[in-house]
Amino acid sequence: MTTMEKLQQVPQRFWVNVLLVIGGGILALILVRHAARMNRMVLGTIIAVFICTVCFQWIYERNEPRALTPLINTIAPLLPSKGSFGNY
Repeated sequence: MTTMEKLQQVPQRFWVNVLLVIGGGILALILVRHAARMNRMVLGTIIAVFICTVCFQWIYERNEPRALTPLINTIAPLLPSKGSFGNY
């Protein structure tokens, strides 16, 4: 079996994922270079809003990474979650 035949047997979804990772890396590089020229206060605000959005989504959906589950377990009772609305 030649190398080309082996490459043809690789699922198309794998190549799509490879292209998405490469494209995401290039986009991240462009964004980091652009952010380096930004006002620090604006950049800090954008980062804080992004982190808060991700954390609130984790708490609402309870789909946080396993390593953060103990931290989210302490914060979750203070905020609404998807499961808490089913009781009404």
